[in-house]
Amino acid sequence: MATLSLNTISPSSRLHRLVALPRSSVHSIPLSRLRRSQSQVSIKAASSGSAVATSASGVNDSIIDALGQVSIYSGLSGEAVLIKDLWDQTGEVAVVALLRHFGCVCCWELASVLRDAKPKFDSAGVKLIAIGVGTPDKARILAERLPFPLENLYADPDRKAYYLLGLYYGLARTFLNPASRKAFSRFEAIKEATKNYTIKATPDDVSSVLQQGGMFVFRGKELMYARKDEGTGDHAPLEDVLNICCEVPVA
Repeated sequence: MATLSLNTISPSSRLHRLVALPRSSVHSIPLSRLRRSQSQVSIKAASSGSAVATSASGVNDSIIDALGQVSIYSGLSGEAVLIKDLWDQTGEVAVVALLRHFGCVCCWELASVLRDAKPKFDSAGVKLIAIGVGTPDKARILAERLPFPLENLYADPDRKAYYLLGLYYGLARTFLNPASRKAFSRFEAIKEATKNYTIKATPDDVSSVLQQGGMFVFRGKELMYARKDEGTGDHAPLEDVLNICCEVPVA
């Protein structure tokens, strides 16, 4: 079975078949979930710890074909939109951040980091797309109270994109994973980001709070960077994302 191998994440997951790769916390996503995909895409570590796609011709198109057909909802209008329509598939660079859910305090912090980095993304011509689990009205709560630009925020209430990308899910991942300890080092940042927090942004479907997120960077149909959060608050380093999509260091 072909697999999409992603750098920086532990190989332990009951949802994913392990592959024989060098010892560097590597995991894989089964491409059987990606429609019309026949080949293998491997993600290899860069010096910054980020990931760069090296793939056979046409494989990334298959990934986008599958992911692109997923329908999510605009936080601004509440209307359904296909993921493939969110950025120019001929070459525009897009940072796609999948938050856990709109009521996650660590995700409020991540959203604040992305919001503050938006001028860098804009100046480099990079499209910022943040997707969260929940309905558009939950997305609007986060956007209004954080605040966060609503035109860059989308809702995936059925977790379709999360499932397709093989993002982690479960009680242990959410509350017990060692990677979640990283959030304690950002306590002040989380406190600042959640000063207007409300639990009302949490999805009505309680099981959704067990979903983990991830970070992906695309150039058109080319996957340039992929990272799955191992646990709550285990977000991709902003420096890695900027180095991949903007080729500038963090100020």
